[in-house]
Amino acid sequence: MNERLPALRKKAMTLPPLPGVYLMKDGKGRVIYIGKAKALKNRVSSYFGSSAGHASKVRAMVGHTADFDYIVTQSEHEALVLECSLIKQHTPKYNILLRDDKGYRWIRVTNEVWPRLSVAKQKPKTDDGAQYLGPYTSAFAVKLAVDEAREVCRLPQCGKQFPRDIGKGRPCLHYFIEKCAAPCAGKLSQAAYAQAVREAVDFLRQGSARSIQDLRERMDRAAEALDFEQAARLRDLIKAIERIMDKQHVVSVSVEEQDVFALAAERSQACWMVLRFMGGKLHDSEHFLLERPEALPEARRELLERYYAMRQDRLPKRILLDGETEGVELLEQWLSGLAGHRVRLQVARKGEPLRLTELAAKNALEQLAHRTGRQSKTIAALEELAGLLGLSSPPEYIEAYDISHTGGSDNVAGMVVFRGGLPHKAAYRRFAIKGFEGQDDYASMAEVLGRRLARYKEAQGGGQEEGFGRLPDLILLDGGIGQVRAVEPVLRQYGLSIPLFGMVKDSKHRTRAISSGGGELQLSAARQAFALVTAIQDEAHRFAVTYHRQKHGQRSLRSALTEIPGIGPARAAALLREFKTMKAIRAAGVEELKAVKGMNETAARAVKDGLR
Repeated sequence: MNERLPALRKKAMTLPPLPGVYLMKDGKGRVIYIGKAKALKNRVSSYFGSSAGHASKVRAMVGHTADFDYIVTQSEHEALVLECSLIKQHTPKYNILLRDDKGYRWIRVTNEVWPRLSVAKQKPKTDDGAQYLGPYTSAFAVKLAVDEAREVCRLPQCGKQFPRDIGKGRPCLHYFIEKCAAPCAGKLSQAAYAQAVREAVDFLRQGSARSIQDLRERMDRAAEALDFEQAARLRDLIKAIERIMDKQHVVSVSVEEQDVFALAAERSQACWMVLRFMGGKLHDSEHFLLERPEALPEARRELLERYYAMRQDRLPKRILLDGETEGVELLEQWLSGLAGHRVRLQVARKGEPLRLTELAAKNALEQLAHRTGRQSKTIAALEELAGLLGLSSPPEYIEAYDISHTGGSDNVAGMVVFRGGLPHKAAYRRFAIKGFEGQDDYASMAEVLGRRLARYKEAQGGGQEEGFGRLPDLILLDGGIGQVRAVEPVLRQYGLSIPLFGMVKDSKHRTRAISSGGGELQLSAARQAFALVTAIQDEAHRFAVTYHRQKHGQRSLRSALTEIPGIGPARAAALLREFKTMKAIRAAGVEELKAVKGMNETAARAVKDGLR
């Protein structure tokens, strides 16, 4: 516990109830957190009272706080502006930070008789005579733009050098599909080539829509001047640009300029994905990996503040979000001030906005999957399951149980474990029901969970990380509300509050719903969660049934052996342990049978005679 808490609480109670910014500092005077407040006294004092409602990150921050400073502002909006400026200056440990370590890119146009277009990672410190367009924040956007410009203006995309390679070979495929004018085959003069490069640079500077407008004006002027050859060339250039734009219709949107955000998270990590649209098409994308935030509306607000503090060069009129965000009105006011025009934040609910945020979320999941080595659909399924069940975070470690028997005989249970959405077979466990005879699935499930939790208590302190030595984030039982109610008292007995649900099947033995104390949750609308729960239920059933068949088969074999005179249950069990199958026992000689513990020559000959 922080020994400074009483003094910090006393100091916080002296703060004015005015808007401002506060700076938490550690014992060495370093700023570890910066926040803004509508009323400084109320906000800052809340940190140093009861920690019961605090998130883990807040508790950690308070535990390291030795002192704090504050700055009073005229308004909450002014506090937000100051907060962003101070965070950029101090980069405090406990604020959400976005690392802006992305390299900038340039478009290089060489100063030669036959100029070339290329992507450059850096602009040289000394003048190399080339023309540089940029800088651009996205390598993806730069490469796409250069490829488009080459295609529109029919410039070569190969590595041939001119005039050295002119006339040394036949044109390549790009010439025949009208993507290159083939200067290598002498089909384009140096003057026409230089003109094409100038038009490509204009295209890169102005973009598709503006280029078409300018080219149409030039085409009209050429036609009026009776320069029909030039007019035809410009007409073909316009058609090439329009063809490029048509190919991009899959990402075109009704709002020409907007940013689309989605925040995808798994148990410990999250990804903040941004898709930036300009001229009605995808222009750029960025992603930032960070620790999983605990409160998503607050996290979205902080992430937007951090992002636009870094990216003030272009703020669109609309920003699409994938969920609710804290302090929307204040954020809109701040962003509008930065942009010089009205900026509107909108949560995507349906139609095209929803499609775009889903696209951003899908890309965020792919980045997380790449980072964690898992498939994005697995992460998405855990996210969806957590949302469906009302869990605070995706369940990383899931245990599922199923009971199997034949008319109440050979009653067993299987425990399967899914870690990270995938089967973790090293942690599977089997149970033979011991508490009673006959059929009672409710009592069986209660017995199994009681034994499992008792083993956990025994394993505590032993460093065991799987099987009985670790508690699950979620328990799923094969069955409905009856199974759930039978197990709930067992959890209470051990003082545990693990989320507990049943997996309900339909008349055709297929997963239909999830049951809890409050009723049933239908899975039909949650496709990825449905697939995951179905896989878990099927695996639990398979594991339990396999154990039951094995146990039932062994009992049948023992029964066949105990019918032989002189062979009781103990000798039958010993023979099965040694030889495993009846076929192996039949094939064994008298000496081999005699060597089994508990057997003698008389018993061995009785087995040979009885099985002959």
